[in-house]
Amino acid sequence: MTATLTGPAGRMQIARGLSALRERRGLTQAQVAERAGVSKATVSRYEMWQDRARIRWATVKALADACDASAGERDALVKVAKSQTDGWWVGNSAVPHWMDPLVSFEHEAAYEHVYANTVVPGLLQTRLYALAIHQARELRSSNGEIERMVDARIQRQEILRRDPTLHLWVVLDEAVLRRDVGGRAVMAEQMAHLHEMAQAPNVDIQVLPFTAGAHAAGTGHFVVLGRDDERNPLNSMAVVYIEMRRRGLYLDEAEDVRSYKLTFDYLRSQAADPSASLRLLARVRQELSP
Repeated sequence: MTATLTGPAGRMQIARGLSALRERRGLTQAQVAERAGVSKATVSRYEMWQDRARIRWATVKALADACDASAGERDALVKVAKSQTDGWWVGNSAVPHWMDPLVSFEHEAAYEHVYANTVVPGLLQTRLYALAIHQARELRSSNGEIERMVDARIQRQEILRRDPTLHLWVVLDEAVLRRDVGGRAVMAEQMAHLHEMAQAPNVDIQVLPFTAGAHAAGTGHFVVLGRDDERNPLNSMAVVYIEMRRRGLYLDEAEDVRSYKLTFDYLRSQAADPSASLRLLARVRQELSP
């Protein structure tokens, strides 16, 4: 297990690890609480990653020991708990609090799969396109506030240049290409950027054309983030993010994650392949050129 930020991603890793250890031992939360000398509410809180209270490594150690974890399993969880550092986005007023988990998960995920049906996903937006999006959505925000939001959006894109890389796979509904955001010049630049990013080794972009008709999603924008570690399942993670108006919904139950993964697989099969999608992006860009 690798050390990780003790934000939502780290919390999920700890929560999943402690829950798996308890279930393997066949213990209830009340039994673990009695063994560890803590309250049942504490056990419940440490098994829920959404809780925002500070994680204490001594409590993690006590809970792991109460579940008869091996020294390696216990030390790995404690290592995560001790890495209580905050990312650049924590406390940044330009990053909405409901996006804190998303950015945290991006920093720990090995892959991110996105279905977008209205606008280009944030990780692939140009600055001018992002500015137009924020100006349309943030009607009560000042120009300075909007500029800071755009700065944060662009900074978030640095995740695509990290080592090891994040593999980003995006399925864009053709409606995203046809929606005029910011005017023809902004859209032409955005299409050129998508065409360029689609050729990056860690980015795949497919377009779901109108001609595909009804498709598997049946819903709006969603993101599946994950990291698979077959040698150490406790180091794995998977979560679904569903974008909503001024809030985000996070799903981490195994059945929900499997359902969205399957939906994304169907979308990939219904969309144009990467080569055909590149040609479509080039054609739309050409249509937008003066």
